[in-house]
Amino acid sequence: MTTYLILHGFQNHRPAGHWQHWLAAELRERGHEVRYPQLPEADAPELERWLDALEEHGKRSGDGEDGEFVVLAHSLSVLLWLRAGARRPEADRVLLVAPPSPAVTASIPEIAAFADGLDLTERGLRARLVFGDGDPYCPEGADTHYGVPLGLDMDHVPGGGHLNPEHGGYGPWPSVLAWCENPATRVTGGH
Repeated sequence: MTTYLILHGFQNHRPAGHWQHWLAAELRERGHEVRYPQLPEADAPELERWLDALEEHGKRSGDGEDGEFVVLAHSLSVLLWLRAGARRPEADRVLLVAPPSPAVTASIPEIAAFADGLDLTERGLRARLVFGDGDPYCPEGADTHYGVPLGLDMDHVPGGGHLNPEHGGYGPWPSVLAWCENPATRVTGGH
């Protein structure tokens, strides 16, 4: 059995219309363990409390030999993942979706701490970056800020915006589900 850890972004209270909510239900229906926690204080997150939550929910069950552990992070949780460093759970696969740019993050007082000290030179980070063009939270493109500097595998979603219901229309997202079941799958649009 695969365990999936789904991490939401700033001001996200896991609404039913979001692709992450849909994905959690689809994966549970297929018999997987799904962790989709409400991170503390989503409207005014504190980095340290989110890091604690990441550690808590990122623990493998039992002896760690009971299947694959997969992380899917959206928006601010991508920066959480990048900031976690040694506190980052050991994951077999990671999908980083639509991170906000460091400049945009730093300009929002409630989340500015997530951009402070962000190391974009880390090498060997095993993850796939999925980003849309026209993302109001990363207008220069996530490939420029994250994909290229970190050497990540990347999937570009034309017209995807922030890859959420409000900016791009992403509720059900079949290609993310397909990636969960087969990591060789490219994540595309087609919500």
